[in-house]
Amino acid sequence: MTDVFGGHRELLFSIVYNMLGSVSDTEDVLQDTWLAWSSRDPDEIGNPRAYLVRIAVNQALAHQSALRRRRETYVGPWLPEPLVHDADGAEDVVRGESVSLALLVVLETLTPLERAVFILHEVFAFQHTEIAGMLGRSPAAVRQLAHRAREHVQARRPRNRVDAHVQQEVTERFVAAAFGGDLDALMELLAPEVTLWADGGGKSVVGGPRPVRGRDKVARLLVARTAQPMEGLDIQYRETNGDPSAVVFVENAPFAVMVVDLTSDGSQVRDIYTVANPDKLSRVRREPRPGPS
Repeated sequence: MTDVFGGHRELLFSIVYNMLGSVSDTEDVLQDTWLAWSSRDPDEIGNPRAYLVRIAVNQALAHQSALRRRRETYVGPWLPEPLVHDADGAEDVVRGESVSLALLVVLETLTPLERAVFILHEVFAFQHTEIAGMLGRSPAAVRQLAHRAREHVQARRPRNRVDAHVQQEVTERFVAAAFGGDLDALMELLAPEVTLWADGGGKSVVGGPRPVRGRDKVARLLVARTAQPMEGLDIQYRETNGDPSAVVFVENAPFAVMVVDLTSDGSQVRDIYTVANPDKLSRVRREPRPGPS
């Protein structure tokens, strides 16, 4: 039983994390899933993978109401907890099915059932009939949920992935301009309708009470925030939720994770996601810089 659960654990983690956007809540759900799994007679379970996914998905749905209540009292914009990959790539294999931070923000606007169906079908390629069995719904109801979710996501985030090399280049140019206080460069990089989402959870000076919209406001806010130099500043470029990102450390402690989402042609930044709530950065580790040879 332990070996079978261990063999499916990362699949379960990816599904549940994409449903909840929180690592700690995902771990809680996996613990509940393990308890349900370990109490069963394995001879009674014909398809362990389907059984484990069904238990995990329904446990995650049960967590949704508590999460929504928690977010109602959250200070400022709420962003998902970032999955920052280690430089050695160890987590790339483990959690390679995590969707982008930008898409997770869009998924927050779906109902819990729509989100579950979207993730299971669009990300993990489960069939509608399989999902129907997991959720206790008819295949027709699942197809309707899938259709609504897909239309909703497509309207807010068309499916066009910018090349990773382009996103990396723009991310580095954006960081250089923001931390260098270069207002002109920022005005050139930012799309007119750009939005800055800064999640500090009331525990970081980076966070704000609400998203900031518009090129001029965002550029001037970024320049104002970086006007005072920070001691022990170290910016590392890492992969976060499958996308290039900038991970900011101050005096060896994680300070913020910054992900930029680009316009469809990759020429400008349309959204900036900055996660600075220290509770969401507790798992982020600074990579050592290579010493002199």
